[in-house]
Amino acid sequence: MRSLLLALWAAMLALAAPLAAQERRIALTFDDVPRGAGAFFTPDERAQRLIAALREAGVRQAAFFVTTENLGTPDGAGGEARIAAYVAAGHVIANHSHSHWHLNETEAAAYLADIDRAAAWLKGRHGYRPWFRFPFLDEGGRDAAKRDALRSGLAARGLRNGYVTADGSDWHLEALTLAAKRDGKAMDMASLRKLYLQSQLGGIAYHEALAQRTLGRSPPHVMLLHETDLAALFIADLVAELRKDGWTIITADEAYADAELAAAMPNVPHTSGTLTGMMAWERGVQPPLAPLWMSTEMMSWLFEQKVLAKQGDGK
Repeated sequence: MRSLLLALWAAMLALAAPLAAQERRIALTFDDVPRGAGAFFTPDERAQRLIAALREAGVRQAAFFVTTENLGTPDGAGGEARIAAYVAAGHVIANHSHSHWHLNETEAAAYLADIDRAAAWLKGRHGYRPWFRFPFLDEGGRDAAKRDALRSGLAARGLRNGYVTADGSDWHLEALTLAAKRDGKAMDMASLRKLYLQSQLGGIAYHEALAQRTLGRSPPHVMLLHETDLAALFIADLVAELRKDGWTIITADEAYADAELAAAMPNVPHTSGTLTGMMAWERGVQPPLAPLWMSTEMMSWLFEQKVLAKQGDGK
């Protein structure tokens, strides 16, 4: 089984290899701001470390998508100041709803009212951009009428879809660290760093290959990340690895200026996930082999084996 998985991973890399000659650009975006405490830092510590890490990495502008309900939670205390600190460091903020609902479980009118509630807090603030990112990347699922109601509603409000083109499921790895911390399990930080980098780089490589097959070019990518302790710890390392691979880190403003992607409204049976994936589905493009790290089951297994396995085994 393991040899088969390694063979599939090698095949995926071979497919992605010819893309290296093209200019590759990617913007970094962070969801669920302000997020609750993680396994290693308080929210204030994390924000300070993340700002410093982005500065160290030479990232001129990232985008932070704000879920305003989080400001009212215990961990949200001081969230407004942390958001202002991100903007003061050169980053921008955008709308991620007030309540972080699934659209496919919510009536369109209530969902739009929830967006308006977040917009009322965001509008007029320094660094604000009129972008809305769907929580869970759920744009209506199988309900085309609801999908279209949201598309019309966003346009009427002067909001653009804050779409994603690349995703490495960083939220799952963060959840694993929180569970380990809760259960009193020590973590091997070097192995955790490696798994974080593998999962994010693997997700980017997969979506870049998919974009090439779908669009015939390397578009300016938008990477989905979350405001996590793992980002605070390893984002500078991720940026360094991306640059080694020939990527240029661009601003979210630059990424969202791509006319083709900005105008895309895929008509697919289930509207959710990355824009790259939905456009490929609409055009009948077969996806490349997925990297191992994109499976949450595989990531959980690797976390258990690599990040936790050395603890208490006498080795």
